[in-house]
This record gives sequence, C-alpha cells and structure tokens, in this order.
Amino acid sequence: MNHLPANDIEHILLHTNGLWKELRGSKILIAGGTGFFGQWLLESFLAANDRFKLKASITVLSRDTVKFKLKAPHLAGHPALRLIKGDIRNFKFPAGQFTHLIHGAVDASLKLIQEQPLVIFDTIIQGTKRILEFAETSGVNKILVISSGAVYGRQPPELKRVPEDFGGIPGFADRYLVYGTALRAAEALGVSCALRKIFELKIARCFSFVGPGLPLNAHFAIGNFIRDALAGKAIRIEGDGMPRRSYLYAADLAIWLWTILLRGKNMRAYNVGSEKAVPLAETAKLAAELSGNKARVIIARKPDKSSKPAGHYVPSTRRARAELGLEETIPLREAIRKTIDFYRP
Repeated sequence: MNHLPANDIEHILLHTNGLWKELRGSKILIAGGTGFFGQWLLESFLAANDRFKLKASITVLSRDTVKFKLKAPHLAGHPALRLIKGDIRNFKFPAGQFTHLIHGAVDASLKLIQEQPLVIFDTIIQGTKRILEFAETSGVNKILVISSGAVYGRQPPELKRVPEDFGGIPGFADRYLVYGTALRAAEALGVSCALRKIFELKIARCFSFVGPGLPLNAHFAIGNFIRDALAGKAIRIEGDGMPRRSYLYAADLAIWLWTILLRGKNMRAYNVGSEKAVPLAETAKLAAELSGNKARVIIARKPDKSSKPAGHYVPSTRRARAELGLEETIPLREAIRKTIDFYRP
C-alpha cells in the first residue's frame, strides 16, 4: 500500500479546513480502516492531526494487524494510530472513553456476497450490534455508519438519480439482496439507538468510486477497466455497455465522509457519489485512452433500441449539496488519469 498522492491529501485538507477543530483532543475508533475507504480516511486524518496539531488519536480495529503493518507501515507506525486485533462481531472493547466512531467493516466483494450470504448477513448485523454496544459504553458522541446504495435495490430505468427517500428495496432476484437488506437493517439499529439520545448517528450511502487504492481485481468495473488498459489487454464488456454509472474521486469521498460525520444531521442518511452518469462503454473507452496503451474495448452485445436501458446506479446528492455544501471537485477524466498514474508501473 503506497502513500496516497500528496496533492490529494492537500486537496482534502483544503476542503475540510473548518472541520478539524472539533476533533482536537478526540479519540476515534474506525472499524473497516484497512481497505480502500479506510486508507483515505486514515491518511487524511493523520495529515490533519499533524498539520493542525490536534493531539487526537485513532484506533483501528482489524482482523489481521500483522498484515496491515506489512501493507501500510507508514500508517501503522504513526504515533497517533493504534491497532487492535478483533472480529467486528465479538471484538474486545478497548479501554477508555472515545468521542467518535466510524463503522465501515463490511467485505462487499461480490464473490463473498454470492457464495457466503449468511456470513455477510451475520457480519453486518452482529457487527453493527457490537459496535453500537461499544459506542454506548465508551461515551461516543458521533457515529458514521458507512452504508451503500445497495439498500435501494435496483434503480428503475425511468429514475435518473436515486434520492434518499426512494422507497425501493432489494428484490429476490437482486444479486445484492442479502447485502442491501442487511445494511438497511443495520441503519435501523443505529437509528433506534440514536432515538434514545445515546449519540448522534449519521449514515453515508455510498455508490461508485475511483482513485488510488481501488482494488483492480475485484467486482468494480472501473477498476477492471484500468487493470486491463494498463496491461495493454482488450477491455471486455459482457453486456451492451449501456448501463450508467457515476464515479466520485476518492479524495472527494474522504471530504464527504468527514463532513457527514462532523456536520451531518442526526439520524440522517446522505447519498455519497457523483451525479454525472456515464455509460460503462464510455468509461471503458476513457480508461483505454488515458492509459496510452491503445487497449481495445470489446462490447459483447449491441444495444437493444426497443427497450429502456437498465442497470443504472446513480445517486441524487441534492441533500448533501444543500445541507452540507458538498460538491464533486475532481471530474471523471482527471479521476481516471490520476488512478492510472498511481498504478502505472
């Protein structure tokens, strides 16, 4: 795990400058701090802690602390970061009082979701219950639950962008049925505790992202496009390439998540993502072009002009923009270029 680009960390600090004073002297626990989201949150927090002399600390719950130390020694060795080993479902509570908590400890790999749905469901529900118990006993003031747009189920073809009050739920044919349903239940568990005024709870329903640290060998289409483009291989799209996705750059993602935690309204869900939808075929062509390797894009099927395109996954972010002043600052072309540059041999 390489350092994230220094100019991206500076970008985050510039756009969150007024937030960090709340974290002066704070103690934060983050569950799910060793993956893509976690690296961006940890590096931006540690940079802010050093820059603004916050004298704050962050504790990272990890199932494999040795692996994390080997993968990210520049993070694991920081004096403001502490690692504790444990499973989110039954971890031993660290001693002392904590002020803030970020709960994002869910493996969202499509392979695990499809092959071990009971493990996914149990991890999300039992893990959330354990986190909420810890928050209550440790004096936590604010919690950020990192959820997903999967809670809405399939986006209807006629709906351009999914708002937070959309009443859809995952259907039985949805491959993310268990994952989305469990996340919706986890949100409800958190809100039920917040109603008792134990702590403030904010929810970030995250959509699609791109940036350094994004896995290139997982189920993320844009990561696979970048992987193949860098290797000079043909980029294959098994469908017709018409489903639309929107991608928020990871530096903006970090800005949004910190802002929602510290400024979001209590018991409020916010969509996190870009509203600028692009067909998968166009995204693949961008990756091929920006790689400089002249990778071909092969699309398996021609679009059926007699039917409405389906499979879109695009949020409405009006709530985050109106209430929190959040915006997308890195356009998609630049976001893909920066990601390619990070992974280029």
